[in-house]
Amino acid sequence: MNQQTPSFVSHIDPYVYQTLQGITGSKVVVQTSQGTVTGRLKTVMPDHIVVESGGSPFFIRTQQIVWVIPRG
Repeated sequence: MNQQTPSFVSHIDPYVYQTLQGITGSKVVVQTSQGTVTGRLKTVMPDHIVVESGGSPFFIRTQQIVWVIPRG
């Protein structure tokens, strides 16, 4: 029996990752392909970020980010 193991493929932009790590904890505006999220940048991972907005975490895939504006 030939079983195939699923594989995970993710494209990482090391420059975006490094830049976002430098502003972790800051208030940000993130434009995604689906809309805008405003809040505090809580977590930066190679494939996603977490923005806390209105007390709720928003998990945003890095590939979906169009731009980010730090707000202090």
